[in-house]
Parts: sequence; C-alpha cells; structure tokens
Amino acid sequence: MALTPSTMLPLGSMLPAFELPDGNGVRYRSQDLMGAKGLFIIFICNHCPYVKHINAALAPLGREFGASGVGMAAISSNDAQNYPEDAPGEMAVQAKALGYTFPYLYDETQEVARAFHAACTPDLFLFDAAGRLVYRGQFDASRPGQGKADASGIRRAVQALTGGASPLSKQSPSVGCNIKWKPDSPSY
Repeated sequence: MALTPSTMLPLGSMLPAFELPDGNGVRYRSQDLMGAKGLFIIFICNHCPYVKHINAALAPLGREFGASGVGMAAISSNDAQNYPEDAPGEMAVQAKALGYTFPYLYDETQEVARAFHAACTPDLFLFDAAGRLVYRGQFDASRPGQGKADASGIRRAVQALTGGASPLSKQSPSVGCNIKWKPDSPSY
C-alpha cells in the first residue's frame, strides 16, 4: 500500500462527463446522477484499508445527501486484472453487503479517473448543480485505527453547498491507497 494524497483539483473545475456501468452492468451517465443541488463522487475500491475504514458511513450518506438534493456515486478505477477483489462482480457483492444507496461504478479504462485527476482511494469530489467543483478533500480527520469515521469533512461541504454558502475555505487533501493503475496507464 502506497499512502497517496489527493491532487486537490482546482475549485471551480467542471464535472467531467462520463458514462460507466455498475458491477452488474447497468450504465449510468454523470448528468443523470446529478441531484437538484449537486453531485458527490467518491473514488473507492474494495480492498483499500482507508475505504474499509469509511465504508459503514457511506450508505447512510447516500440517503442523507439524496434527501438534501445531492446525488452520489462511487467509482472504482483499479486494475481488476491485478487486483481481482476490485473486479465488477466483487463490487456488486460489496455494494449489496454494505447496503450502498448509490451506484458503485466501474471505470475499466481508467479514463474517468484521469479526467478527475483522481489519485487515491478514497478521493472525493463535490460539484454544485452547475457542475462546478466546490469541494475536494478528506472524508474526515479519522484514519484506520485512529477514531471512527464520521464524514465530518464531506458533511460540512454538503451543508455549505445546500445552504447556499461559499465553498469551505479550508480543505485538506484526502489520503489513502493509490489508484491501482494498469501497467501501461499513466498515473498522477
């Protein structure tokens, strides 16, 4: 495991358009995932201890954010050939077991991860209703073995967005496992 920080894409960056399948092959388009007030995208995978640490908080966030008008989707961009635990079938099993209330999508070509400049799992991106980035940072300040995940970072960002406030002035990079790039794929 290589501890990797997020790239901190500039605020105001536009949501990259994408269409991806979930672990069962159902396809979703970015514009259809958008809620009335915005869209939260989180890059995750099945095997990363940093993602495992926050997993219990993800399903409730999907319900909470949806009720606030913010859509949510998770994306795995890991090389499933070298990391079979992150393959689409395993993603579908994981989503069901954890009660995910949002689509868990697979980025087989890794083009979507590159478009987002995603670097780690988890890597978080919150966009407003116009598709402008308003938050990219950590889920919360907890880490595996150091406190319980409470989603305080992303919750504050969503509360600012849905309350009409400016983006949070203090945003700290997320850290986690690096995305498992395919051997012939450029990484960040």
